Amino acid sequence: MKKIFLYILVGSVCFSACNKSDETETYKEPADINVQNSYDDQAIAKYLDENYLDAQGNIKAFSATDTSDDKEKKLSELNVVTLPSGTKYIVREGAQPAPSDAKEIKDDSVIKIMGRGYAYLAINNNGNPVLSSQIPFLNTIDGSTIPLNDPMYFYVKQSTLDAATTDAAKLRSYYEIAGLKEALKKFSGFDLPNEAPYNLQGVIIVPSRAAFARNAHYSYLGLSYRNNSFIFNFQIYGSRARLSNEK
Repeated sequence: MKKIFLYILVGSVCFSACNKSDETETYKEPADINVQNSYDDQAIAKYLDENYLDAQGNIKAFSATDTSDDKEKKLSELNVVTLPSGTKYIVREGAQPAPSDAKEIKDDSVIKIMGRGYAYLAINNNGNPVLSSQIPFLNTIDGSTIPLNDPMYFYVKQSTLDAATTDAAKLRSYYEIAGLKEALKKFSGFDLPNEAPYNLQGVIIVPSRAAFARNAHYSYLGLSYRNNSFIFNFQIYGSRARLSNEK
């Protein structure tokens, strides 16, 4: 009987230990922002290895049980370009507008964006940095299928800055996601009607240091994006010059 009790006790301890090793650690903001930046970079690298693009350019996670995606290329095996800010982008081959139809994307362009965008918090999960706490930020595919026109996180109007009541809110960086803006200018826009079927043209991954980092920012969707990285999987349905009364 004593032996049976001992086996049960040892087994319960092992089971508890195994469970704890599988748990995701509660996020604690690193005092040193460089540590958070390191978490971002390592977690993003892991994400690039664990996902691929399907036939319409949607980001998909590799399945551990379904062999149908075994021949798909990892995102990390595509042409991933890293910008000085740390932002990464992938131009999807065969999904770009013809040069004669391409619309330039400038700092102050009025864009129409179709796709999905999520915010993530990179955490250290038992020594393994991962992207966690996925928060929907943009989705014009699964719900509304109308491209989003002129989002403030790409370009904020001067009238909004002039009406701000705090010093932070008078800055473009309070609203705009710098890394997204930086990378989108590497793409060209289409000239598509809202009802056109999508064929996503790329991926942009913005580490927190190229987004809002730990600075005060506009509360999109009523949420905080402190230390959050962003991943956009998108197609630019239109890009045009901004009129003087739209600035």
